[in-house]
Amino acid sequence: MTVNLIPCSRENWLEAISLNVHNDQAGFVPSAAVSLAKVHIKPDGDNVTYLPFCIYHEHTMVGFIMHAFEEDTENMFWINGFFIDVRYQKKGYGQSALFQMINYICSHFPKCKEIRLTVHKNNSTARMLYEKIGFKATGEVWDFEVVMALPIVNGLSKLLKGGYK
Repeated sequence: MTVNLIPCSRENWLEAISLNVHNDQAGFVPSAAVSLAKVHIKPDGDNVTYLPFCIYHEHTMVGFIMHAFEEDTENMFWINGFFIDVRYQKKGYGQSALFQMINYICSHFPKCKEIRLTVHKNNSTARMLYEKIGFKATGEVWDFEVVMALPIVNGLSKLLKGGYK
């Protein structure tokens, strides 16, 4: 299942904030509106840049994902605010979007040695997806969120080199 990541903009932000997850997933991930607020509020500090994307399958917006990073680092490249709308879950869009975001980070930030994300400790579905792709728990936990990391070697993850099936 192929998806495209399109920057969230004045043309598509209203549709993005209308996306929702299942009620039982609501505590696992921030809404697109909360993620978009982070772009301007910068809760993680002035050195963090946030890049929000809408996830599209053909011409349909199916989800939201954001990349946050600190420019002059090797391991502060984050995937956050990632979710697939309730109407489009379990169709492969999440895995495809994750591949696309990893590829985006690797191709735009050659200094990146590690991509990180957090997953709510009770979100077993997302955690299984991340582990399947090669993310591993770092041992850090932030407010019920397990920190996971994907090593990047020579500008690409093993995933993009065909190392993960």
